[in-house]
Amino acid sequence: MNGPAMFARYAFAPNQLGYCGPADAGALLEGRTGTRFRALAKQFEGAWPQLRVIAAATGTADPLDREVVEAYWVGNRLLDRAGGADPGLPHHSFQVFCHYPWAGLLHDERRTEHALQVLDQCRIRWGRVISVADGKVVVESRPLVWDGVRLALGLPGRDTATLGLGNVELIEPLRAGDWVSLHWGWVCDRLTPPQLVALRHYSAYHLTLVNQRLGGRTGMSGPRIP
Repeated sequence: MNGPAMFARYAFAPNQLGYCGPADAGALLEGRTGTRFRALAKQFEGAWPQLRVIAAATGTADPLDREVVEAYWVGNRLLDRAGGADPGLPHHSFQVFCHYPWAGLLHDERRTEHALQVLDQCRIRWGRVISVADGKVVVESRPLVWDGVRLALGLPGRDTATLGLGNVELIEPLRAGDWVSLHWGWVCDRLTPPQLVALRHYSAYHLTLVNQRLGGRTGMSGPRIP
């Protein structure tokens, strides 16, 4: 899978909901191998600047290089060369937890529930496939929880995610036991063991940063995420 195809898998769900990117979500899928794709990707005002940061910091010519795209959405070795400690790393979890305004709304009791839901759906989650049927997959994953002081991962629970739209599926067939990444209720990709480790690691890192900012201080090693 090349970089544009990977980008489309992760970016499609929020684009389809109208949260970011071009107005025509179908164009994002159609353009995965076309010359128009770069222009479409540049319309993601959160992701595209971070891809450029990673590419520039690592001497990679193309922000849509597969390893650069993977670094932003999932995480890999490139991130350790592309950011500082306190400001965070150019990973999607930094955007969600530390850049977007939702974490700051958790202390407002009128907005806590909605803010927590947005944070949980907007982050790239990981889950284990329980069953697959009729374009849907039941996954077991750990949701974000808020105790009034800090964000953390709660106990595992099951929910249902979407595999595709009409005749278009974002990934190949899944089977029970697979680990997958999820974004706004969609399955983005099957995760390899190293990708699963990386996604957990960089998500934990930025949970630590946001908890420090919210006042619930923890060590810089981050919360343990099994």
